[in-house]
Amino acid sequence: MNINPIVRELLRKRGVCDEADVLEFLSDSPKRTYDPFLLDGMEEAVNLISAHIKKGSKICIYGDYDTDGVTSVTLMMTALSKLTDRLTYYIPSRFGEGYGLNSAAVERIRGEGTDLIITVDCGSVSYEETRLAKSLGMDIIVTDHHTVTDKQADCILLNPKKPGSGYPFDGLAGVGVAFKLVQAMVRRDLLPKPVLSEVLDLVAIGTIGDIVPLVDENRTIVKYGLRELKKGKRAGLKALAGKASINLNSVTSDNIAYIIVPHINAAGRIEDATIGVQLLTDNGIFEKGIKCISRGAQGRACGEEKAILAAKLSECNKRRKELQEITFRSCVEMIEGGGKEDKPSGGEVADDAIILYAGKAHEGITGIVAGKLKDKYYRPTMIVTDIDEEGTMLKGTGRSVEGVNLYELLKTAEDLFVKFGGHKGACGFSLPSENLEPLKSRIAARMEELKAEDAQLLERKNPAEMELDPSSISVELAKDLALLSPFGAANPSPVFEIRGLSVSDVRPMGADGTHARFNVTKDGAQKLQCVLFGRAKEYEQLLSSGARVDIAAAVEENVWNGRSSVQLMIKEIKEHIDD
Repeated sequence: MNINPIVRELLRKRGVCDEADVLEFLSDSPKRTYDPFLLDGMEEAVNLISAHIKKGSKICIYGDYDTDGVTSVTLMMTALSKLTDRLTYYIPSRFGEGYGLNSAAVERIRGEGTDLIITVDCGSVSYEETRLAKSLGMDIIVTDHHTVTDKQADCILLNPKKPGSGYPFDGLAGVGVAFKLVQAMVRRDLLPKPVLSEVLDLVAIGTIGDIVPLVDENRTIVKYGLRELKKGKRAGLKALAGKASINLNSVTSDNIAYIIVPHINAAGRIEDATIGVQLLTDNGIFEKGIKCISRGAQGRACGEEKAILAAKLSECNKRRKELQEITFRSCVEMIEGGGKEDKPSGGEVADDAIILYAGKAHEGITGIVAGKLKDKYYRPTMIVTDIDEEGTMLKGTGRSVEGVNLYELLKTAEDLFVKFGGHKGACGFSLPSENLEPLKSRIAARMEELKAEDAQLLERKNPAEMELDPSSISVELAKDLALLSPFGAANPSPVFEIRGLSVSDVRPMGADGTHARFNVTKDGAQKLQCVLFGRAKEYEQLLSSGARVDIAAAVEENVWNGRSSVQLMIKEIKEHIDD
C-alpha cells in the first residue's frame, strides 16, 4: 500500500508505527476485534440469560439516559426480542432519579414481575442496589464501561475496566460491552449471526456519542457500523436524518457526533430519553407489547410515527440549544461581572478553576455549558445548581482541560460531597450548600499545587500536530488524510500549522457575521480557501486583506456540484512574526 508520508508521520505521532498496525488502521475492512469470552464473567452471563429464556422469565433492560445508554437499550431489546416476548425496559429520569441504578427503580421493576435485570452503560459500583435486587428474588447482570472506583456491584459484572478483567482493550463504550454480550450469545448459538450486523449502526452511534477512544476495537466497530448506517435500513434513523438534513449515504463520524448524537441526547436532557429508544427500535419489536416500566408507556410505534418521534427530538434539540445559550450568556455575565449579591458568591474564578453557582439553571444543559465555559476561559469549570427549593442541597457538574484530572481534583475534597463521580474530563457531585465555599478553597489550593508542578498547565495548547508547507496542500492530500477517519477521541481530524500566509477576499457568513470565508496564499502561489466557524469577530483584526498570519487548520476535500476542491477548516489564527 502506497502511503502518503504525511499520513505515515501523523500515525507515528499517534503511536501507530508497526507496519501491520498501520495497514490495519487504514484498512477499509479492519479485523481487530477480540473474543467476547475474554471479558470476565461472560460465560456466567450467557448461561444465566439462557436459563432465564428457557424458563420464560420476565427480563428488564436497564439503561442510562444518554446516547450510549439509549443505543445500548435498543441493542439489547433488538437481540433478546428474537428469543422472548417477555421484555421490558427502564431508563431513569435525569431530573427525578439521576444516573445509574436506584433502589426505588429496582423495587418498581420487581413489582412488575421481573426475574432478571440486565443493565447497560451503568451499574458497576451499584453494590447496594444489586444486593437489593437479589434480596427481592431477582438475578442481575451488569454490563458497563465506567471506571470501578468503589465497591463493585455484587453480581455478574461485565466491564473491561473491572480490576483483573484481562480484556485486551478497556476503551469500549457501554454499547460496545452490550455488543460483546450479544456476540457471545451468537457464539453459543443462542442468537442468529445476522443480529450482529443488524445492531452495528447502533454500536457506532453510541461509541461515537460517548467520546471513547476511536482506536483499536472501537475503530473496527465504528467502521463497520458506519457501513451499516449508510444502508438506511433503520426507519427511525432515516426519519431523523431527514429532519436534520443528513445524507445517510455519505454519513460521517462528524455527522453522528455533532448532529445525530445531540438530537438523541436532547430527549433525556429536556424531556424523556425513551423517545430515542422508540425512534431507534424497529416497530415489530414494540408490536410484541414491550413495556417501558419507568414511564408506564407501551412505546408502540407504527411506521408513520417515526417521523413524529424525529420531530419531537428535533424540538427537544431546539429547546436545548435555546436554554444552553441563555444559560451560557448568564454564566459569562456572572463570571465577568462578579456575580450577584443574592447568590452565594455568585460566579467567580476560584484561583484557576471556575466554580459557578447558577441557582435554578436547567440541569439538563449545565454539563454542556460547563464545557463551553471551559473552552472559553481554558479553566476546569464546575456549575452548581439547587437540588431543593430551600437551596440546602446543591448539585454540580464539571468539565476539565487537558492536563487537569477532574476526578482526582475532586477526590481531594471527597469528604465534602454526599456523592461524587466521574473521570479525568468530566464529573458530577452533590453536596450541602454550606460546603460550597470550602470546596472552592480546597480546589483553589490544589490548583496552586498543580501549577507549581507545571507552570504552563493552564496555557492553551497548540492544536497543530505538525507544520505543513502550502505547496503540499491539494485535493489528493485531503483524500489521503481522510483514510485516517473515522475521527473522534484519541484520533482527531489532523490539524496543521501553516505559516507566513497573506489574507484576501474575506467574506462574512451568518446573520451576525460570526463565521467567515477567506483566501490565503504564500509568496503569490495558489490561493487556498479557508472556512472559519463561530470566531470571526474574535479574529476580526487579522481577517483583513493583506494581513500576514499563521493558521492552524484541518485540510478537507469540498465537493460541490460534482467538483472537488481543497479547503482549510480554521482552528486558530495568529499574527505572523518574521523569524
